[in-house]
Amino acid sequence: MEALLSHFEILSDQSLYDKSFDPSTIEDLMKLFEVEAYKSWAAMELEQQKDVEEAEHTVREAEDHLDSVMESAMEEFRRFEEEMERNSKAELGSLVDKAENARKMGKSMEKAASVASKRYVEAAVNSATASMKSAWKGLSNPNKVHPS
Repeated sequence: MEALLSHFEILSDQSLYDKSFDPSTIEDLMKLFEVEAYKSWAAMELEQQKDVEEAEHTVREAEDHLDSVMESAMEEFRRFEEEMERNSKAELGSLVDKAENARKMGKSMEKAASVASKRYVEAAVNSATASMKSAWKGLSNPNKVHPS
């Protein structure tokens, strides 16, 4: 483009001083300017297309990286979830075992209390029976004198 401007300057000076100057030479130069402008425009478009392709490539790489990071995070979450599931099942099992042991202990204590209660009642009945027998013996034997 610099060369064309320099050539245009030379031709314009020549047109001022040379009476035999052919104006079609300036027209030819103007066509060269037009061609050069199209070339510049095409080069800029090509460069822009290249920049667009680079940007798209960068976006694809970023998306791939994001997908990779998301997949890694999801895998870590799945492992965490599985671990929490195992821990909660183990804890539930432990609580169920403790509850079962407490139930068994309660039944055992209930049986022990029931047996103790029955023995107490039997002892009380036996004591009352013995007292009654003793009282009947005392009433049926008129020879005995009450110690009071």
